[in-house]
Amino acid sequence: MTACAIRFYDYFPAVDSFRAEVLEGLGAHTKRIAPKFFYDACGSQLFEAICDLPEYYLTRAETKILTTHAPEISRLIGPGCLLIELGSGNSRKVRLLLEALQPTAYLPMDISRDHLRHAAHLLVTDYPWLEVHATCIDYSRRIDLPYCPEGTRKIAFFPGSSIGNFEPDDALAFLRDVARVLQTNGALLIGVDLKKDTGVLHAAYNDSRGITAKFNLNLLARINRELDGRFMLDNFEHLAFYNEARGRIEMHLASRCQQAVLVGGQRFQFAQGETVHTENSYKYGLEEFRDLARQAGFEPLRAWSDDQGLFSVHYLDARSV
Repeated sequence: MTACAIRFYDYFPAVDSFRAEVLEGLGAHTKRIAPKFFYDACGSQLFEAICDLPEYYLTRAETKILTTHAPEISRLIGPGCLLIELGSGNSRKVRLLLEALQPTAYLPMDISRDHLRHAAHLLVTDYPWLEVHATCIDYSRRIDLPYCPEGTRKIAFFPGSSIGNFEPDDALAFLRDVARVLQTNGALLIGVDLKKDTGVLHAAYNDSRGITAKFNLNLLARINRELDGRFMLDNFEHLAFYNEARGRIEMHLASRCQQAVLVGGQRFQFAQGETVHTENSYKYGLEEFRDLARQAGFEPLRAWSDDQGLFSVHYLDARSV
């Protein structure tokens, strides 16, 4: 590839896959839709807006950690790596690493195709020396790298505490898959949200401007657009709360009334107050997450947190399981 060039690998999940998962989830005893489906073009824009909200501490805390500790992170990683970002979004945070690391290439992976393409073009405009291999993929399934130069050290970057969206057993399986991809000379830099006061958590997922509610409800709007859905958005409301027993924020869409909804020609009944479970966001203690990382085949080498102890970033060395 020449300077200021992008190679785009499109493994965007087929509409049939989206339809099948939504129909299965709505037909389950406890209705659910996976959070990965939040991120169409509109959902991605709304999530960017969430990241700038005063109540949403996660982005600010993680950015401060990365800014403060960038020199140490750079020394640990070293130059000339293949930098792989999982769930790259607008690639805002990775900019804190690119100049310091000067990677051989950058491989952002995201499920939101248009958002990924736009972010990749902005990056090569701002960093004309950077070789970008943008990959549209559902990374919650098996990860396969479309580009991997032989002999190059692989570093994965997984910011935003997206690991919290996985059930604990699924988080372990996912981290093991990342370890497999990185092999024994790679490393993972990962953001992990910490357990904290429930009031802080409640405010972060129930913002005063209602942006998180719009983000949640956009999932139904996307189903209407893409799957011939007939959801009346005014008949549903955003519901988010901290489940202390399970250590997680839960997001739901609650039916305001008894109703029937058609999706793809199938009818689904909703009782008043019944919910569609759309997201979990597990919170971890520092040692709790280190233990999980060890089970997955990583050696935890460093962990940093912000001054208020809200968020953490971990540097995990890959090793044999």
